[in-house]
Amino acid sequence: MQSEISGTLLSALCSLPLLFAAMRLDQFLKLSRLCPRRTLAQQLCDAGLVLLNGRSAKPGHAVKVGDEIAVRQRRRETSVRILNVPDNANVSRRDAGGLVEFLSEKQFESLL
Repeated sequence: MQSEISGTLLSALCSLPLLFAAMRLDQFLKLSRLCPRRTLAQQLCDAGLVLLNGRSAKPGHAVKVGDEIAVRQRRRETSVRILNVPDNANVSRRDAGGLVEFLSEKQFESLL
């Protein structure tokens, strides 16, 4: 009896839409077009150049709606807030713009 109830509850929960979708940070950076390739996103995370909510994050860290990401590349730093996390790994170029809200973009002077 107990297993029937828990099985029914589990199947009901699995059929509900995922309200708090999560995705790997490196994959989200690629899909949102903040990084051109996932391997580059992984390298930036490993080097500590990607901040998630103000803290350095590993490439496998889960991101969710409302998180703030800062990405430092070459001589610029881009800060965005996540508006939408896609449920699949295919996002069109047109839809990629709706994933994030740009908060700021800073340009740095060259040291040379």
